[in-house]
Amino acid sequence: MQTKRHLSGLLLAAALSGAANCALAVETIRIALPGPVTGSVTQYGDMVRAGAQLAIERINQAGGVRGAQLEGVVYDDACDPKQAVAVANKIVNDGIRFVVGHVCSSSTQPASDIYEDEGILMVTPSATAPGITTRDFQLVFRTIGLDNLQGPISARYILEHHKDATIAVLHDKQQYGEGIAGEVKKTLEKSGLKVTLYEGLNAGDKDYSSLISKLKRANVDFVYFGGYHPEMGLLLRQSKQAGLHATFMGPEGVGNTEISAIAGDASEGMLTVLPRDFEKDPKNQELVDALKAKGINPSGIFIMLAYSAVDVIAQAIGKADSSEPEAVAQALRTYSFETPTGTLSYDAKGDLTSFDFAVYKWHKDGSKSPAQP
Repeated sequence: MQTKRHLSGLLLAAALSGAANCALAVETIRIALPGPVTGSVTQYGDMVRAGAQLAIERINQAGGVRGAQLEGVVYDDACDPKQAVAVANKIVNDGIRFVVGHVCSSSTQPASDIYEDEGILMVTPSATAPGITTRDFQLVFRTIGLDNLQGPISARYILEHHKDATIAVLHDKQQYGEGIAGEVKKTLEKSGLKVTLYEGLNAGDKDYSSLISKLKRANVDFVYFGGYHPEMGLLLRQSKQAGLHATFMGPEGVGNTEISAIAGDASEGMLTVLPRDFEKDPKNQELVDALKAKGINPSGIFIMLAYSAVDVIAQAIGKADSSEPEAVAQALRTYSFETPTGTLSYDAKGDLTSFDFAVYKWHKDGSKSPAQP
């Protein structure tokens, strides 16, 4: 692996010393699109692929990147860390140099180890765990904010509007869910608000009645859950059936229309923290129309973020005048980029210098509206 990184460094030196003035020699630039094609959170993979493929299509229609066409290559990691490692190695063997994904934090982190070692640039539009970008990597970027930003936003909303509630913080024992639940708990307790119950559940279980009974015995009337929509949907439905009258809140991982299919009427009033509604920005109307023409709901939370992930790669290749990942990474850290999700610029870690999350109230028909006190 060290040899490959050394060779990558030599390639970067060559690119910066002379190749910057040359046109790209490749006819096609392949971008891997790894994420869940199968499994319980395929909806999030669908969103990422929809946004990324639309960006690839539109960039190609506009002439490509320095004359080169883009090609998206889909891989299924099922949001499973072990499968993600296998997928990452397949991407290496396939000779692909750019990745938009992975989708889940638990898959993104081990896969990014491989990409960094092998000189592959990755931009994830959805993985929010802070630890992904705290390892002094040079080739890992995101187009979304972090759990340690989103968690405190949730906690501040609770402090402002539910400070007298009896609060439970739950999580799914996975990197994303437990990480963001921990941020909520930490912020609440730092502000002097007691968390009555902090507990993990097993993702994939179908019966949470014993946990709900524990919540009832503790007189809990506000539940924050760190995790994804399949578990949150069951918690909502089974809590209502058991007579637990509590307000539920979760991160962007629960903000999926599928939760209304799982929870039914019980999803009404759920609170969730999401990226702002990029599909409602007038400048994105053409993209919204293109998605609708394909039968795709443009409100999917990761669609525009995935579009922007492809967009910044393409723009950075153009600014670097090179398709070498190290040169592209340098361009990402040097310039700012106009995208459907705003003007994006990066810090040394590969994180955005700013990102907006907001609190929404979910409705049983699958729609959402800004949360009110």
